Amino acid sequence: MTLLQKLSFGTLAVLFSLIFIGGYVSSSGVGLTCPDWPLCPHGFVPAYDFIIEYIHRTVAASTGALVVITMAFTLKSKQAPRGMKIASIIAAGAVIGQITLGAIVIVERLHSILVTGHLALGLVLFSMVLMTTVYAWKIKAQNKAAVEASGRQQPAA
Repeated sequence: MTLLQKLSFGTLAVLFSLIFIGGYVSSSGVGLTCPDWPLCPHGFVPAYDFIIEYIHRTVAASTGALVVITMAFTLKSKQAPRGMKIASIIAAGAVIGQITLGAIVIVERLHSILVTGHLALGLVLFSMVLMTTVYAWKIKAQNKAAVEASGRQQPAA
């Protein structure tokens, strides 16, 4: 597995878990246990009462960092096709949107339209990271096919 494959797949897995954690936060009614943003009351490490929402925010921060790192590696890659680069840029933009919208959701006390928009943007983010991951695997398959083809075309000595 290439570094870009590992990075994009890892980002996808963490993002997938974040969507589930966010669903739990929303459905269990603990979304406002941390009424402040970006930190919970009592500082960087909150009291136990705030732990579920704190986990959501921590995984979200990790996911955001992974998306940006994946974008950087994608843009740096000479083998990455244009579509992969565009998907990774859109994903990074969606992360910025998610951070902003997540803060607004807290400030506006979980307004249902904002919560729905937060989930919808999360699904856009997921689809862009999924596209980036699929492209990463496609690059490896194309490279393998090219190596095999070049081996068949060499004349016998």
